[in-house]
Amino acid sequence: MRYAIALLTALGTVYCLVPPIRLAAMRWGFVDRPAPRKIHRTPIPLMGGVAIFLGCVAAFYAFIGWTPLTASIVYGGGALMAVGLVDDAYKTRGKEFPVWPRIIVYTIVSSIPVWFGIEIAGVRFGGEHMWMFGGGWSILATMLWVFALINMMNFIDGVDGLASGIAVISSLTLLTVALLKGQGPSAAAAAVVAGAALGFLAYNFYPAKMFMGDAGATFLGYALAVIAVDGAFKSAAALSLFVPLLAVGVPIMDTAIVFSRRLLSGKGLHRADKLHTHHSLLHWGLNQRQTVSFLYLVGAVFSLLSILLLLTLG
Repeated sequence: MRYAIALLTALGTVYCLVPPIRLAAMRWGFVDRPAPRKIHRTPIPLMGGVAIFLGCVAAFYAFIGWTPLTASIVYGGGALMAVGLVDDAYKTRGKEFPVWPRIIVYTIVSSIPVWFGIEIAGVRFGGEHMWMFGGGWSILATMLWVFALINMMNFIDGVDGLASGIAVISSLTLLTVALLKGQGPSAAAAAVVAGAALGFLAYNFYPAKMFMGDAGATFLGYALAVIAVDGAFKSAAALSLFVPLLAVGVPIMDTAIVFSRRLLSGKGLHRADKLHTHHSLLHWGLNQRQTVSFLYLVGAVFSLLSILLLLTLG
């Protein structure tokens, strides 16, 4: 019941915050304008990430308190919110924010969970700890995971409702995994993120009334990454490493496909294009609702496999 209340609290908070933030974005001209690479044809207010972040922070304080997990998500998420809003501000003027400042901030933020003792400690083979990461390797593994998921979630935010819906599915999966493993704080955090993403999805599903922007997408990716490290990834058995990977399977799948296509075509890995999975589905004739629904289904399958794997491993 506690986790359901945490989810509903975050959902209600974000749902109530979106309208005034949306109105402010419209008044300030903080909108994502149409462009050749984009799907929408009218300006859509950004700043949805602000509502998601504030809703999560409020619910974290209410249901988890000030813990290392809360501090990690609040500090790292706040930094991502700041650089994300700058990036989004460039979009409102039809410009692209340089990639290197983002990479530097994402790298620094990826180290924040380690500051609070949230890191991938090692891999267990059988019943014994056969391979424990040393300090440097543990930090590197954690940072690579967090950095990757920040970017992966941002990559899939290209169709109305996709990133927010996948965040709901992934966080509910991490919630289930945490409950099965008896990890209360991680379960509460996952419930909060699920509720926040679901509250925003009400405004973000096609036709979207508001976008979360880079600020929201990077925050959700970061929060999911940190929760996974705090729960499913911490000193995991070798096979159970696939549990968190499957929980966020859609962003990982999309990134693998896009990077493969960019390498084969000789393009830079960071270059924006229309090689994402959702672009391909739209090109094949699916509309936005069908594209998002199909990827939700893929995400649900990955999530079920994640839970079944955990149950099988015991």
